[in-house]
Formats: sequence, C-alpha cells, structure tokens
Amino acid sequence: MVSSDQRRRQLAREKFERQQQRREEARHKAKRRNTVIAAALAVALAAGAAAYASVGLSDGGSEGSDAAAQSTPSPTASESSAPEPAMAIDAKAKYTMSLKTSQGDISVAMDAAKTPRTVNSFKHLADKGFFDSTKCHRLTTDGIFVLQCGDPKGDGTGGPGYTIPDENLTGLGKAGADGTVTYKAGTVAMANTGQPNSGGSQFFLVWKDSKLPPGYTPFGTMDTTGLNTVKTVAAGGVDGGATDGAPKKAVTVKKVAVSKG
Repeated sequence: MVSSDQRRRQLAREKFERQQQRREEARHKAKRRNTVIAAALAVALAAGAAAYASVGLSDGGSEGSDAAAQSTPSPTASESSAPEPAMAIDAKAKYTMSLKTSQGDISVAMDAAKTPRTVNSFKHLADKGFFDSTKCHRLTTDGIFVLQCGDPKGDGTGGPGYTIPDENLTGLGKAGADGTVTYKAGTVAMANTGQPNSGGSQFFLVWKDSKLPPGYTPFGTMDTTGLNTVKTVAAGGVDGGATDGAPKKAVTVKKVAVSKG
C-alpha cells in the first residue's frame, strides 16, 4: 500500500516534470512565433531595400539598415542553435563555482572528473558573465526541495543557446522501485526540459533530501555555508504562500566564478 507521504512525493515529482514539459512547449511556441515574425519582417526589409535602391545608398542608408536589423525580433537564448563550447578545462583537476548572491555566498565543489562537459559549460558561461545579475526564479517546499537558478530571463524559459549532454546519471545510485533516487541536501544538479540531453544553464540547489528520477546531472556539492544560505531562503517560503514558485526572499545572483583548484 502506498502511504500518504509517498503519494505526496509522487505528486510533487509529477508536477515538477509537467512544469518542465510546459516550459519546453512554451519555448517551441515562442520559436514558431518568432519564425513567423522574422519572415514577415524579411518581406518588409526587402521592400525597403528596393526603395533604397531607387534613391541610391549612403552612409546614412547603411546605418538605417543596421538599425532595422537590431530591431528584428530574435529567438531567446534557449531557442538559438549555438554550439556547445569547446572543452577547455582539465577534467583531472578540481574546480569550484562561487556564487555571490543577495542572500549570501554559495560555494560549490564541482565534480569535473564525472561531469567534464557540464563543468566546462559553467566555466565558459561564468567567464562571460552570463549568470551575473540573474534571479533564482523557483523555490519548491513540498515533495521536492530545491532552489532553481541560472535562467537569464528569470521565468524558467531561458538558456545559453545550446544544450549539453547528461552526465553522471548513475552517480546517485540505482533507482528504487518507484523509479527515483535521492538527491541529498547540498547536491547541485542540472535542470532540463524533461528530455534527455537537454540541459542548458539552469541548475538547482537541493536544500533537503529530495526523491527525483535520475535524469538530472548531479555535478557538484554546496559547502555548509552555502547550504545554510539556501535553507534560509527556503524558510522564508514561496511568494504568495504557494509551495512552488518565486522565493519570497528574492535571490539575485550578483556574480558567478568558476576557478581551478
């Protein structure tokens, strides 16, 4: 017989996975919408180019063309097709990710040996300042217990424009009869769309043991100070009194750095 606590955790996991799927569907819809807009704009620009040809081009005309291009709606970062960054880390070395946030500092020991492409991606993005001044947009306080960050848009739909493969999915042990493993408090893992190899820049910080399917790359562990920082945020609850949503104690990631050693 399934206990009420097991059923509650199961429902929380299913909700988590449904939300990931809805975000993926939203991205696809946005991409289709932007494609239509871009096609219409291309027609308008072509007509504009014909008119320019009839009066001759000048430096001013060139600047006008650039201005038009800059105003063109472009896909969001997560909808682009940029390549995964080339490997630039030493997979045999130790790396630390330091997050300076509005609620306190969080230090993450990264497992480069088991998750080299994930660590490489984070260093690439951190070196570019990708995470700076972003918000941790999601806190969950029932069934699963995580603080989710890494979205440049702050609404759960953003990303770096490329995806990275899943890694270390067996690192938390074999899934139980319910199809889950325990992501222990302090674990830092990749969020994804619910599909294999769909990680981008979003990640979650586990502040209390959480049972989830083993589909989220675990790539690091928070230090005690960082874990306590996240627990303090969690203690403040979710904005509006829900159990899944923006944290009431808003968390802004001021700066992220990934360093060797």
